[in-house]
Amino acid sequence: MKAYQADIAKLEAADTVVMGLSVDSSADNLKFANDAGLNMPLLSDTSKEVSTRYGVLNPLLRFANRTTFVVDKSGVIQHVDAGGGAVDPTGAVSACSRLGHRAD
Repeated sequence: MKAYQADIAKLEAADTVVMGLSVDSSADNLKFANDAGLNMPLLSDTSKEVSTRYGVLNPLLRFANRTTFVVDKSGVIQHVDAGGGAVDPTGAVSACSRLGHRAD
């Protein structure tokens, strides 16, 4: 999330909204955001419904695997980064550029 925060200006310039989603509580997300210096919204999925629908919930451990989705203005997923690739915003910035936005 810190890398996304560092590159948030590039993403916002691409007419993009950046937010995080976690299965943790709102209070835990707020503490995490404060500790990490984040100023993007962090949404709580304590029911795990969203994580399940997007196919990122680890069914055994009941946590969401780290994943980045780029969703276009029509609500269609255009790009996915999973695992270690989800930590680096480069793929998301590139995907926004391919969607016809300026992201540099």
